[in-house]
Amino acid sequence: MKDLFGKALLDYQNKNYTADLITETSISDEDTLPLPYLFRTFDEMPKLEQKALMLCKGKVLDVGCGAGSHALFLQSKGIDVKAIDISEGAVSVTKTRGVKHVELKALLDETDSFDTILLLMNGTGIFQEMGAVSKYLNHLKQILKPNGHILIDSSDIKYMYEDEDGGFWLDMNAGYYGELDYFISYKDEKDIPMKWLYLDFDTLKLACNSVGLSCELVLEGEHYDYLAKLS
Repeated sequence: MKDLFGKALLDYQNKNYTADLITETSISDEDTLPLPYLFRTFDEMPKLEQKALMLCKGKVLDVGCGAGSHALFLQSKGIDVKAIDISEGAVSVTKTRGVKHVELKALLDETDSFDTILLLMNGTGIFQEMGAVSKYLNHLKQILKPNGHILIDSSDIKYMYEDEDGGFWLDMNAGYYGELDYFISYKDEKDIPMKWLYLDFDTLKLACNSVGLSCELVLEGEHYDYLAKLS
């Protein structure tokens, strides 16, 4: 991968902000992801993210830390937080912004244990596809300390398949409707598409139950999104 996400974060951090990220999925057209949004403060975050951060306790793992905004807030509150990401650019920016413990690492390679594991900005996306959900949930369970919890958000994107009559044009012979191909472009460059998974709450809860995790709905957002707590 070209790590266009990381390049964009580095440009913004280095005051070379001239363009935003462009995202697209297999079922939606191009959309703009403004770079300043990735550097937001706590007060600028959606209520779901604010709620998740306020529920963090003990030693925290921030998975897919991006520009480090969540980790920075937690650190400012005296919380012991470790941030990980697979983007070299993101890791560099997070370090530059002052997060003390940052590593270039995939979730499945993490072996430390934590009281809180944080997966935000569609945290289920990291699972990539339905066939990998149990593998990721089992790993999260392994690195979770006793009495700890996992805070994860996602959206039920079934609404994107709704027709003018209020019905849904889901292909019942295809895979789960939340499995998408996700594309990122930046300054006329396109990255290799990646798999990205949006999970509705009931499907997440069923998957959690199958691996021995409880799943509690904490908060619903304004647009089919939700925050869940797994333990």
